Amino acid sequence: MCLAIPAQVISLLADQRALVDIGGVQKEISLQLLAEPLDVGEFVIVHVGFALSKLDEFQAKKTLDDFKIMLEEAK
Repeated sequence: MCLAIPAQVISLLADQRALVDIGGVQKEISLQLLAEPLDVGEFVIVHVGFALSKLDEFQAKKTLDDFKIMLEEAK
């Protein structure tokens, strides 16, 4: 099963890359698949190290909260 997760852009790097925060974990990702420009603070959907699309802040935070609830219920 594959899972794409919301991440918030912390900084934009060279060569179409960005540093993102995924639930407190920082990861460098590729922006090569995005058709539109991106700003620091925006959210993207990340899958296997690539940003697939932008995501609005409300939906990103709701999805991250839902993941936290699922993890708690799985314990």
